[in-house]
Amino acid sequence: MISFKRLVLVAGLFTACCAANASAQVPAEPDVSKLRVKLGPVYLDPTLALTNAGVDTNVFNDADDAGPQKDFTITVSPKTAVWMGMGRTWLNANITEDIVWYKKFKSERSANSDYKVSWLVPLTRVSFVVGGDALITRERPGFEIDARAQRSELAGNGALEIRALTKTFFGFKGERRHIAFQKDQVFLGNNLHDELTRTASTEALTIRNELTPLTNLVIEVGREQERFDYDPLRDSNSTLVNVGVKFDQLALIKGGMTAGFRDFEPAASGVQGFKGFTTAVDLTYVLLGSTRFQFGTTRDVQYSYDVNQPYYVQTGVTGSLTQQIFGPFDLQGRVGAARLAYRTREDVTVVDPNRVDHTRTFGLGLGYHMGADVRLAFNLDWNKRESVLTNRTYHGLRYGTAITYGF
Repeated sequence: MISFKRLVLVAGLFTACCAANASAQVPAEPDVSKLRVKLGPVYLDPTLALTNAGVDTNVFNDADDAGPQKDFTITVSPKTAVWMGMGRTWLNANITEDIVWYKKFKSERSANSDYKVSWLVPLTRVSFVVGGDALITRERPGFEIDARAQRSELAGNGALEIRALTKTFFGFKGERRHIAFQKDQVFLGNNLHDELTRTASTEALTIRNELTPLTNLVIEVGREQERFDYDPLRDSNSTLVNVGVKFDQLALIKGGMTAGFRDFEPAASGVQGFKGFTTAVDLTYVLLGSTRFQFGTTRDVQYSYDVNQPYYVQTGVTGSLTQQIFGPFDLQGRVGAARLAYRTREDVTVVDPNRVDHTRTFGLGLGYHMGADVRLAFNLDWNKRESVLTNRTYHGLRYGTAITYGF
């Protein structure tokens, strides 16, 4: 249950603190003219969203024959961004809160916190950034685990770049992240604390070339190690090679896309490894100021709660189209699909050793713009999961209103 003290803390942080993306990649210096608020040397960029103010027809993602339960729910998401100049360097931070409230099911209420901080030092030929982040959340970890499991993530990261040529930079980046589930968090008879608590360490060499003032080509070669606190048979090593293109916020196409290769080597001899392509795409394009396209894909390895099928390869795609229809009104359509292909341990018996689950989502939204930064919308979203396991097959519907500021 959300305490009054924590709500006061959230409100205070929202009005007084800041947000910026603490990435392991050396970020560019901020364009302070794009930030909404200036307080002396501090530049703030607050946003606020009231989402999911409506009905969730399947709160627990129960199977169709298990009697799904519905409830009224609201999610409030305040965020604030700050950049503060200190000589030639910049301090930035990110504080995000998602306050989730359910009318009937008090067990599903939560306040999810994500804090990031970093220090950017952009020198003439050498630039570096160091930072860290802390996540405390009860949000579902992904497509697979339907329980809102309490967990925390603590990470430290950094990156360094050296200008070798006029438009070419060589660098190094690294991160160490500890992911810990609370001891009493259980899903389908599996203790998530014992199965998934782990430390992930990543190091990579990078080459970045400025193709244009708004477009960067990035090549990364790295190594990733995952070490589990209570189940060393789940440990793994990966070799990663990625090639990506990143677009500036002022570019015609915004976002980035990465294609790569992962050589995933589990420590346990009875678990098949994975060698294959990975992708991460998130692109946005606005046509003639009235039509907005968004497209995303992902393909990579994800850990499973089930020790007999310890990981799966997740392949997904998302897309949306937002069209201004007349005056301040717009209409948005959303689609998404994901494929979860499980890998099974040798010499174990499972329902389907070649199990593949599928998820699908469809959504519609009607929006009304109340000024440049405020949007009121009515949303309808339907989701479905299909699996050979009957207790993993379900569908649900969410509908209600949303208000956003600053997005």
